[in-house]
Amino acid sequence: MRSLLTFLAFALLCGCQTNAQRQASVTPLDHLPALKGDYFKFDSAHVGRPFHIYVRYPEGYADNTDKKYPVVYLLDGDSLFPILASNHLFLHYDDELPEAIVVGIAYGGFDPSVNKRGYDFSAPADDAREGQGGAPKFHAFLENELLPTVENKYRIDAARRILFGQSRGGYMILYSAFTKPDLFWGRIATNPSFFPGKDFFYSAGKPSKRGDLKLIVASGENDHERKRELALEWRDHWEGRAGAPWQTKLITIPGGTHAANSTDAYRAGMRDIFGLDAPEK
Repeated sequence: MRSLLTFLAFALLCGCQTNAQRQASVTPLDHLPALKGDYFKFDSAHVGRPFHIYVRYPEGYADNTDKKYPVVYLLDGDSLFPILASNHLFLHYDDELPEAIVVGIAYGGFDPSVNKRGYDFSAPADDAREGQGGAPKFHAFLENELLPTVENKYRIDAARRILFGQSRGGYMILYSAFTKPDLFWGRIATNPSFFPGKDFFYSAGKPSKRGDLKLIVASGENDHERKRELALEWRDHWEGRAGAPWQTKLITIPGGTHAANSTDAYRAGMRDIFGLDAPEK
């Protein structure tokens, strides 16, 4: 009897472990079809820290096994991936925006002990503060580590890469455009920071090989006053200027504030990049 009870207890324990393992393999995103996709953790040698990478599959991805898709990389994926990746589905439905693979680059939290956006999304400059200056390492992570990994794992049309960032992430978009213009087909910087090293964003930038690159700056009409002024100054400098490595446009978001209108900026920028006649204000 003692042996039988021991066997039954062992079997019950194994069954509980199996159920626990089965439950652990199911993530909450498995039950959100607009965010259906993949996840992996990436330890970056260039940055020296891990990132959490979320991937949203286009609708019908599993059925269209020969089709390749545009790809959108989202900075600040901790907050922007759940908002913009799911919203892309409705832009596909209502605006006929092409479906895309959407990749969120996340830190795993907002706490400064893990979230290093202030360092990663700022370049070395004379006016850089302590804790800034990591943009070259972060961009090397994008170019040499993340993009090759993602584009080997998923069916991506690498000629149609897009990079999106907001505020400090918008600074990183501009930095990328001026240092490696050909790396992304389209870039959207919404309410970007211009410091440190503002003058760099008025320089000629690196030459490009492609003639179809687009750099969109989306600015909220009610963004912080100084940021709005800087965006308009940048627009006035680049608008119609010959010799730029990309086509530039500033799109004003009517009534837009600094952080609450990421979906509007994404929609307007993506419509312009894909030639869907986004309005210019």
